[in-house]
Amino acid sequence: MPAPSVHLIAEAGTNHAGRRETAEELVRVAQQSGANSVKFQIIYPEGLYLPEFFQNGNYVANEVFEKRRAAMLSDDDWRRVHEFTRAQGLPFSASVFDRRGLALLDEFDAPYIKIASCDLNNTPFLCEAAALGRRLIVSTGMSTLAEVEAAVTAIFKEGPADLVLMHCVSMYPCPVAQMNLAFIDALRCAFGIPVGLSDHTESSLAVAIAIAKGVTWIEKHITLDRTAVGFDHAYAMEPASFAAYVKDVRASEAACRPQVNKVQPAEANVRQRARRALYAARDLGPGETLSETDFLIVRPEGPLRPDEATRVVGARTNRGFKRFEPLVWEGLSA
Repeated sequence: MPAPSVHLIAEAGTNHAGRRETAEELVRVAQQSGANSVKFQIIYPEGLYLPEFFQNGNYVANEVFEKRRAAMLSDDDWRRVHEFTRAQGLPFSASVFDRRGLALLDEFDAPYIKIASCDLNNTPFLCEAAALGRRLIVSTGMSTLAEVEAAVTAIFKEGPADLVLMHCVSMYPCPVAQMNLAFIDALRCAFGIPVGLSDHTESSLAVAIAIAKGVTWIEKHITLDRTAVGFDHAYAMEPASFAAYVKDVRASEAACRPQVNKVQPAEANVRQRARRALYAARDLGPGETLSETDFLIVRPEGPLRPDEATRVVGARTNRGFKRFEPLVWEGLSA
């Protein structure tokens, strides 16, 4: 059976900065780089944040709430981005954080719904998402295995679920040495469902290791400009870097794909030159009994292998061999 293909999500997040045209340009980057889908974050601030904090007897504005509101796309903008994405032949989805976001993705007939790590313990929201009957991709950053188990149990209580768990370390960026990639094996062994990687590192090393461990989903942040002002630009990949990342993902996938034959044609050609065989060390006449000094074990590969040398010692020639001629069983007898 061929190994499952890796689905690579280009995570555009909120790097559109509230401009539909920028969102569409991010879609182009995802499509041209060879990603399998593009994903945004549809955030309605009132569904995720307090607008104000009560401090020392007074209400203080939540700056993050205001920044999120200033960088929003309207629902109509999202509809246009969705249509644009479909026209590019690329599936569209998003991380969502409230019922309104779920409803919009359901309207778009999204191929999957992404639940961010912050909502892994938001059981009511997980159940609402699971009730839609769509594939759920749930990130597991900041979570213990016990917390992941509780989330999985809640999701499956809603009925049969198409669920992917994304291993994630919620550090932005995350050093490769702190990626805890062994947890991929823990997730697979604990739940027996597909596992992916939400990759916040700044190279393709972690993703190559993850693919070797059998992940089938990858999520990577993209941006048009890492120096832009915003929440996710600084650790996202710009177009050229992301295109190179996609190539590394595909190369890693190909390297880990089982081959029908262990020795491939190109390797067989090398073997012919590199392996040794048994050759006559001198002119040999018929009827001679061979000793170790009568043959050489040298390159290139030939009829008799080096591991057959012990059988050749003591054999008799039933025809002559010229010096440096390869020995063959047809010319020998026990």
